[in-house]
Amino acid sequence: MSVADDMTMIIEKASLLKALSNPVRLCIVRELIKKNCCNVSSMQNCLQLSQSTVSQHLGRLRDMGIIGGERRGTEVYYRVLSDEAAKVVEVLFL
Repeated sequence: MSVADDMTMIIEKASLLKALSNPVRLCIVRELIKKNCCNVSSMQNCLQLSQSTVSQHLGRLRDMGIIGGERRGTEVYYRVLSDEAAKVVEVLFL
């Protein structure tokens, strides 16, 4: 592996850790792992945060490829897509 490839990998791993370093995002990913999938309203009630705040954090996680959403009627149900993120969270909460 070249130095450039190694640095690219390090930057990607650091970005994942940075996304998960926020307590709200870490909690969202942990709960999605526990429940398999969840909608914004359910997360909002669990986190005791406004829907807009939860949606902002979901957007960041979605942009990073950590979670994905599936529309069911008027609601979007989210689930963890990144095995790597799931492994990090599982190690933190053994």
